[in-house]
Amino acid sequence: MRFLKLPLPPPSLHLNHNHSSHRSISFQFHPHTFTLPSFFRHKFTSSKRLVSSILQTSNSDSCPTEHHHNLIPHVRIVAVVGEGALSPLKSASWLDVMIHTAERLKWVDDQYEMLVFTDNISKSNQKELTTAANILLVVSVTNPEPVEWIRRYSQKIPNVICFDSSPALENKLGGSFVNKKTKETAKTISESWIRYNSDDIRFCLLLIINSYIKPVPVLKNLRAQGFSTLNCMVKNCGIQVLNCLLDPNCRKALQCLNQCSPVDQVCNYQCIASYESPILEEFSLCILQKHNCLDLDAKIPEKPVVPPMVKFRDEPLSHEIAEDLFIGWLGKMEWSWRVVAGQNPAYDQFPCQYQLFYRGKAKGSFWYEPVFQVKTLDGKLVWRRRKYRVKRGKVVGTFHFSVLDNGVVSNENWTIVDVADDLSWGLFHYSGAARVAGQSYTGAVLVSPNGEYPNDSEKDGLLSALGRCCIKEWELFDVDNCSCSNPPLGLPEGSRLHTTAKIDNLKR
Repeated sequence: MRFLKLPLPPPSLHLNHNHSSHRSISFQFHPHTFTLPSFFRHKFTSSKRLVSSILQTSNSDSCPTEHHHNLIPHVRIVAVVGEGALSPLKSASWLDVMIHTAERLKWVDDQYEMLVFTDNISKSNQKELTTAANILLVVSVTNPEPVEWIRRYSQKIPNVICFDSSPALENKLGGSFVNKKTKETAKTISESWIRYNSDDIRFCLLLIINSYIKPVPVLKNLRAQGFSTLNCMVKNCGIQVLNCLLDPNCRKALQCLNQCSPVDQVCNYQCIASYESPILEEFSLCILQKHNCLDLDAKIPEKPVVPPMVKFRDEPLSHEIAEDLFIGWLGKMEWSWRVVAGQNPAYDQFPCQYQLFYRGKAKGSFWYEPVFQVKTLDGKLVWRRRKYRVKRGKVVGTFHFSVLDNGVVSNENWTIVDVADDLSWGLFHYSGAARVAGQSYTGAVLVSPNGEYPNDSEKDGLLSALGRCCIKEWELFDVDNCSCSNPPLGLPEGSRLHTTAKIDNLKR
């Protein structure tokens, strides 16, 4: 499911894992004194194992990407991880996490080069591997010998970031040890890292590249906009701004959003869900969707390229069958699917996610309505429901989704990656963007009829499907499906269900 992607505040950073700071917000409405909420103040292996993110060709099982071997990379990252060190990502090794990060960096720019190796690499390779690097990432390195050679060979590397490693290793950004000029960037890196997911780990590296090496197009919306944003808001949306500031719930939403980390979209959406109201929607609709006062733009990511399934029950997949697979268990049950787990840390881990897919009353119309819970800031569990228009893609098994969510339009491309013949599980991949909010994203949801993980007998099929999405199983966030009483389900009058695929003979 997708929600309002309000733009994120400008980056603020330092490497202190236990520290958090919240900025105050002023609501004096005067062109020279009015302080915008932060989200409007931007435009914003073995011991010898060595892996380069310049991926190999046909004999590699890595995710597909284009190669330009004749181009010299402008970005060279070296990651050193402690031998055998485990990450908090379902105990996946840091080595595997970093190798996957190297592959995911290629989705942003295939000229980025990232070398990954453990801390007991041979002495003959130590200096060579750090030569010409402009970013050194050190994770879980505490043994004195590797600490010493890392200190020795990293002196000329302008950006050095260390996590869970020896205190003898110091962080550097932009050629200097962390100081007043770089502490804000360091703080954002630290806050992003400790969320321990593949998106935020990659973001840490992209932020360093964007800040100290060269611009990263997907982070262009982090740049501050200034007075023109305020002028647009006052000129075009003065009534909506004033109504929001005078409304206790809308004002609390802005204050709440101002306190969120700039890259914590879970926090941002929790603020919106806690204080959701028509006034907040009108505020966002005017400032973002109608007038794009932030002058933002975002495109749907083109990578990874995920192929849809081509057969179902040994028959070629058709548009009609693909729609029936989305509709799933609806008709026999009150929902199409329940979400078991998802890959996107911002959008796929909310409790009690029900999916409703159905054909509309009008010929050729198709709709998707996710129903889900959100835990508000005062500890309440509230139900939310959204409505997406769905159109068939050119390739069978692909679809285009669109929704107006809290005043902002999101467009998404969905792919049916796989569905078991008995509909015991399915995997749907998506990539999308909320253009005027400057947000783009990718993810995938694992679904089943009862919200439970597939049986062990389905393990190989599931891992194969995840592999086609370039997703590792340890990236998935499990959905809490324990307390899901009285979901607001039901379909509009005149809705139609399956036309081809039959589920009458299937067991729940």
